Amino acid sequence: MNIEGILYPAISLGGLGLLFGVGLAFASQKFKVDVDPKITTIRDLLPGANCGGCGLPGCDSFAKAVAAGEAPVEGCPVGGPELAGALAAVMGVEVAGSAKRVAKVICNGGSDKCKEKFVYNGIQDCIAANMVNGGSKSCKYGCLGLGTCMSVCPFDAIEITDTGLAKIIPEKCTACLKCVEACPKNVITMVPYEQEVVITCNSNDPGKAVRQKCSVGCIACQICVKACPEEAIDFENNLAFINYDKCTNCYICVEKCPTNAIEGRFKKTKETPEAV
Repeated sequence: MNIEGILYPAISLGGLGLLFGVGLAFASQKFKVDVDPKITTIRDLLPGANCGGCGLPGCDSFAKAVAAGEAPVEGCPVGGPELAGALAAVMGVEVAGSAKRVAKVICNGGSDKCKEKFVYNGIQDCIAANMVNGGSKSCKYGCLGLGTCMSVCPFDAIEITDTGLAKIIPEKCTACLKCVEACPKNVITMVPYEQEVVITCNSNDPGKAVRQKCSVGCIACQICVKACPEEAIDFENNLAFINYDKCTNCYICVEKCPTNAIEGRFKKTKETPEAV
Protein backbone atom coordinates (compact mmCIF):
# COMPACT_ATOMS: atom_id res chain seq x y z
CA MET A 1 0.00 0.00 0.00
CA ASN A 2 1.32 3.44 -0.94
CA ILE A 3 1.15 5.25 2.42
CA GLU A 4 2.56 8.44 0.97
CA GLY A 5 -0.17 8.52 -1.69
CA ILE A 6 -2.78 8.61 1.08
CA LEU A 7 -0.97 10.64 3.72
CA TYR A 8 0.09 13.62 1.61
CA PRO A 9 -3.40 14.37 0.16
CA ALA A 10 -4.89 14.01 3.64
CA ILE A 11 -2.37 16.45 5.07
CA SER A 12 -2.95 18.84 2.16
CA LEU A 13 -6.72 18.76 2.61
CA GLY A 14 -6.37 19.19 6.36
CA GLY A 15 -4.08 22.14 5.84
CA LEU A 16 -6.45 23.75 3.38
CA GLY A 17 -9.38 23.19 5.75
CA LEU A 18 -7.44 24.80 8.59
CA LEU A 19 -6.46 27.70 6.36
CA PHE A 20 -10.03 28.28 5.21
CA GLY A 21 -11.26 28.00 8.78
CA VAL A 22 -8.81 30.63 9.97
CA GLY A 23 -9.81 32.84 7.03
CA LEU A 24 -13.51 32.53 7.78
CA ALA A 25 -12.96 33.23 11.45
CA PHE A 26 -10.96 36.33 10.57
CA ALA A 27 -13.59 37.48 8.08
CA SER A 28 -16.42 36.96 10.57
CA GLN A 29 -14.66 39.20 13.05
CA LYS A 30 -13.47 41.71 10.47
CA PHE A 31 -16.86 42.19 8.83
CA LYS A 32 -19.06 41.49 11.85
CA VAL A 33 -22.16 43.67 12.04
CA ASP A 34 -23.02 44.55 15.59
CA VAL A 35 -26.73 43.98 16.35
CA ASP A 36 -28.40 46.45 18.66
CA PRO A 37 -29.48 44.37 21.69
CA LYS A 38 -32.65 46.47 21.82
CA ILE A 39 -33.76 44.88 18.56
CA THR A 40 -33.69 41.41 20.10
CA THR A 41 -35.47 42.61 23.22
CA ILE A 42 -38.16 44.39 21.21
CA ARG A 43 -38.62 41.43 18.87
CA ASP A 44 -39.15 39.10 21.80
CA LEU A 45 -41.92 41.38 23.10
CA LEU A 46 -43.81 41.54 19.79
CA PRO A 47 -46.74 39.16 19.20
CA GLY A 48 -45.20 37.67 16.04
CA ALA A 49 -48.36 38.08 13.95
CA ASN A 50 -46.42 39.58 11.01
CA CYS A 51 -49.70 41.14 9.90
CA GLY A 52 -48.22 44.36 8.52
CA GLY A 53 -50.61 46.49 10.55
CA CYS A 54 -47.68 48.63 11.66
CA GLY A 55 -47.04 49.59 8.04
CA LEU A 56 -43.88 47.48 7.78
CA PRO A 57 -43.35 44.01 6.24
CA GLY A 58 -43.34 42.17 9.56
CA CYS A 59 -42.33 42.08 13.21
CA ASP A 60 -38.59 41.91 12.47
CA SER A 61 -38.74 45.10 10.41
CA PHE A 62 -40.86 46.80 13.05
CA ALA A 63 -38.41 45.84 15.81
CA LYS A 64 -35.50 47.31 13.87
CA ALA A 65 -37.45 50.49 13.10
CA VAL A 66 -38.46 51.00 16.73
CA ALA A 67 -34.90 50.42 17.95
CA ALA A 68 -33.66 52.97 15.43
CA GLY A 69 -36.30 55.49 16.47
CA GLU A 70 -37.91 55.31 13.04
CA ALA A 71 -41.24 53.82 14.18
CA PRO A 72 -43.44 54.73 17.17
CA VAL A 73 -43.56 52.36 20.12
CA GLU A 74 -47.35 52.35 19.85
CA GLY A 75 -47.17 51.31 16.18
CA CYS A 76 -48.19 47.67 16.68
CA PRO A 77 -52.01 47.45 16.58
CA VAL A 78 -52.01 43.81 17.70
CA GLY A 79 -50.12 44.42 20.94
CA GLY A 80 -52.18 47.46 21.88
CA PRO A 81 -51.48 49.81 24.80
CA GLU A 82 -49.88 47.11 26.95
CA LEU A 83 -47.20 46.36 24.36
CA ALA A 84 -46.71 50.06 23.68
CA GLY A 85 -45.93 50.57 27.35
CA ALA A 86 -43.44 47.71 27.36
CA LEU A 87 -41.67 49.02 24.25
CA ALA A 88 -41.62 52.52 25.70
CA ALA A 89 -39.82 51.15 28.76
CA VAL A 90 -37.21 49.48 26.56
CA MET A 91 -36.66 52.66 24.56
CA GLY A 92 -36.79 54.97 27.58
CA VAL A 93 -39.56 57.11 26.15
CA GLU A 94 -43.09 58.00 27.11
CA VAL A 95 -46.09 56.85 25.12
CA ALA A 96 -49.19 58.94 24.78
CA GLY A 97 -52.38 57.10 25.60
CA SER A 98 -54.37 56.26 22.48
CA ALA A 99 -57.80 54.70 22.26
CA LYS A 100 -58.04 51.24 20.77
CA ARG A 101 -59.56 51.21 17.30
CA VAL A 102 -61.30 48.39 15.48
CA ALA A 103 -62.60 47.81 11.98
CA LYS A 104 -66.28 48.39 11.24
CA VAL A 105 -68.38 47.55 8.17
CA ILE A 106 -70.36 50.72 7.42
CA CYS A 107 -73.15 49.00 5.53
CA ASN A 108 -76.33 47.44 6.88
CA GLY A 109 -77.93 46.74 3.50
CA GLY A 110 -78.14 42.97 3.50
CA SER A 111 -80.21 40.89 1.08
CA ASP A 112 -83.33 41.64 3.12
CA LYS A 113 -82.89 45.41 2.90
CA CYS A 114 -81.03 46.19 -0.32
CA LYS A 115 -82.19 45.26 -3.82
CA GLU A 116 -80.13 43.23 -6.29
CA LYS A 117 -79.41 44.20 -9.91
CA PHE A 118 -78.85 40.64 -11.08
CA VAL A 119 -77.98 37.17 -9.83
CA TYR A 120 -74.22 36.72 -9.54
CA ASN A 121 -72.95 33.16 -10.13
CA GLY A 122 -69.25 33.88 -10.52
CA ILE A 123 -66.22 33.44 -8.28
CA GLN A 124 -67.15 33.90 -4.63
CA ASP A 125 -64.81 36.82 -4.12
CA CYS A 126 -65.70 40.48 -3.68
CA ILE A 127 -62.94 41.72 -5.97
CA ALA A 128 -64.03 39.38 -8.76
CA ALA A 129 -67.72 40.26 -8.27
CA ASN A 130 -66.94 43.98 -8.27
CA MET A 131 -65.42 43.60 -11.74
CA VAL A 132 -68.84 42.54 -13.04
CA ASN A 133 -70.69 45.85 -13.29
CA GLY A 134 -69.75 46.75 -9.73
CA GLY A 135 -71.34 43.65 -8.26
CA SER A 136 -74.93 42.46 -8.03
CA LYS A 137 -76.04 44.84 -5.29
CA SER A 138 -78.11 47.80 -6.51
CA CYS A 139 -76.17 50.13 -4.21
CA LYS A 140 -72.71 50.48 -5.70
CA TYR A 141 -71.33 51.49 -2.30
CA GLY A 142 -72.60 48.47 -0.36
CA CYS A 143 -70.93 45.38 1.08
CA LEU A 144 -70.93 42.50 -1.40
CA GLY A 145 -70.69 39.92 1.37
CA LEU A 146 -68.59 37.32 -0.46
CA GLY A 147 -65.99 37.12 2.29
CA THR A 148 -62.81 38.56 0.78
CA CYS A 149 -62.23 40.50 3.99
CA MET A 150 -62.90 37.36 6.03
CA SER A 151 -60.34 35.37 4.05
CA VAL A 152 -57.54 37.88 4.68
CA CYS A 153 -58.24 38.36 8.39
CA PRO A 154 -55.54 36.47 10.33
CA PHE A 155 -57.49 36.67 13.59
CA ASP A 156 -60.88 35.15 12.64
CA ALA A 157 -62.51 38.47 13.51
CA ILE A 158 -64.90 38.56 10.54
CA GLU A 159 -67.97 36.50 9.75
CA ILE A 160 -70.59 36.63 7.00
CA THR A 161 -74.20 36.95 8.11
CA ASP A 162 -77.19 35.08 6.66
CA THR A 163 -78.16 38.23 4.78
CA GLY A 164 -74.79 38.48 3.04
CA LEU A 165 -73.01 41.13 5.06
CA ALA A 166 -69.54 41.06 6.54
CA LYS A 167 -69.63 41.51 10.30
CA ILE A 168 -66.57 42.27 12.40
CA ILE A 169 -66.21 40.94 15.94
CA PRO A 170 -64.73 43.88 17.90
CA GLU A 171 -63.28 41.68 20.64
CA LYS A 172 -61.15 39.80 18.10
CA CYS A 173 -60.17 42.70 15.86
CA THR A 174 -56.57 43.90 16.22
CA ALA A 175 -56.78 46.79 13.75
CA CYS A 176 -54.26 45.20 11.39
CA LEU A 177 -56.07 46.93 8.46
CA LYS A 178 -55.89 43.89 6.17
CA CYS A 179 -59.67 43.88 5.68
CA VAL A 180 -59.69 47.62 4.99
CA GLU A 181 -57.12 47.17 2.23
CA ALA A 182 -58.84 44.10 0.77
CA CYS A 183 -62.37 45.53 0.43
CA PRO A 184 -62.98 46.74 -3.14
CA LYS A 185 -65.96 48.85 -1.99
CA ASN A 186 -64.06 50.75 0.73
CA VAL A 187 -66.90 49.88 3.05
CA ILE A 188 -64.70 49.04 6.06
CA THR A 189 -63.41 51.84 8.25
CA MET A 190 -61.76 52.21 11.65
CA VAL A 191 -63.70 53.37 14.68
CA PRO A 192 -62.84 53.68 18.39
CA TYR A 193 -63.46 50.43 20.23
CA GLU A 194 -65.63 52.18 22.81
CA GLN A 195 -67.72 53.95 20.16
CA GLU A 196 -71.33 52.81 20.43
CA VAL A 197 -72.95 54.94 17.72
CA VAL A 198 -71.90 54.49 14.07
CA ILE A 199 -73.47 55.53 10.78
CA THR A 200 -73.79 52.28 8.83
CA CYS A 201 -74.09 53.67 5.33
CA ASN A 202 -71.43 54.39 2.76
CA SER A 203 -73.55 55.79 -0.09
CA ASN A 204 -72.96 59.17 -1.71
CA ASP A 205 -76.12 58.92 -3.82
CA PRO A 206 -78.91 61.48 -3.39
CA GLY A 207 -81.65 60.56 -0.92
CA LYS A 208 -84.22 59.66 -3.57
CA ALA A 209 -81.83 57.22 -5.25
CA VAL A 210 -80.96 55.64 -1.91
CA ARG A 211 -84.64 55.08 -1.09
CA GLN A 212 -85.11 53.20 -4.36
CA LYS A 213 -82.26 50.82 -3.60
CA CYS A 214 -81.95 50.33 0.14
CA SER A 215 -84.38 50.69 3.04
CA VAL A 216 -81.68 51.43 5.63
CA GLY A 217 -79.48 53.87 3.74
CA CYS A 218 -78.70 57.50 4.60
CA ILE A 219 -81.19 59.65 2.66
CA ALA A 220 -79.34 62.93 3.25
CA CYS A 221 -82.15 64.39 5.35
CA GLN A 222 -79.66 65.82 7.89
CA ILE A 223 -82.08 65.28 10.77
CA CYS A 224 -79.22 63.74 12.77
CA VAL A 225 -77.00 66.75 12.07
CA LYS A 226 -79.62 69.13 13.48
CA ALA A 227 -80.53 66.89 16.42
CA CYS A 228 -77.03 66.25 17.77
CA PRO A 229 -76.53 68.36 20.91
CA GLU A 230 -72.75 68.08 20.65
CA GLU A 231 -72.57 69.12 16.99
CA ALA A 232 -70.67 65.88 16.41
CA ILE A 233 -72.29 65.01 13.08
CA ASP A 234 -71.23 66.61 9.81
CA PHE A 235 -72.59 66.20 6.31
CA GLU A 236 -70.77 65.91 3.01
CA ASN A 237 -71.47 64.31 -0.39
CA ASN A 238 -75.00 63.26 0.58
CA LEU A 239 -73.75 61.37 3.62
CA ALA A 240 -73.69 62.13 7.33
CA PHE A 241 -70.60 61.18 9.32
CA ILE A 242 -69.72 61.33 13.02
CA ASN A 243 -66.81 63.15 14.60
CA TYR A 244 -65.95 60.54 17.23
CA ASP A 245 -63.91 62.99 19.29
CA LYS A 246 -67.11 64.97 19.94
CA CYS A 247 -69.61 62.12 20.14
CA THR A 248 -70.87 61.24 23.64
CA ASN A 249 -72.96 58.22 22.56
CA CYS A 250 -76.15 59.95 23.66
CA TYR A 251 -78.15 57.94 21.08
CA ILE A 252 -80.30 60.92 20.04
CA CYS A 253 -79.24 60.50 16.41
CA VAL A 254 -80.05 56.79 16.57
CA GLU A 255 -83.57 57.60 17.71
CA LYS A 256 -84.10 60.41 15.18
CA CYS A 257 -82.82 58.69 12.02
CA PRO A 258 -85.91 57.84 9.90
CA THR A 259 -84.22 54.95 8.06
CA ASN A 260 -82.25 53.36 10.91
CA ALA A 261 -79.02 54.17 9.10
CA ILE A 262 -77.36 54.96 12.42
CA GLU A 263 -76.53 51.98 14.61
CA GLY A 264 -76.31 51.91 18.39
CA ARG A 265 -74.37 49.04 19.92
CA PHE A 266 -76.81 48.81 22.80
CA LYS A 267 -80.54 49.39 22.89
CA LYS A 268 -81.28 52.55 24.85
CA THR A 269 -84.63 52.93 26.59
CA LYS A 270 -85.98 55.95 28.37
CA GLU A 271 -85.91 55.66 32.12
CA THR A 272 -89.31 55.55 33.76
CA PRO A 273 -89.87 56.80 37.30
CA GLU A 274 -90.46 54.19 39.93
CA ALA A 275 -94.01 53.77 41.13
CA VAL A 276 -94.72 55.39 44.45
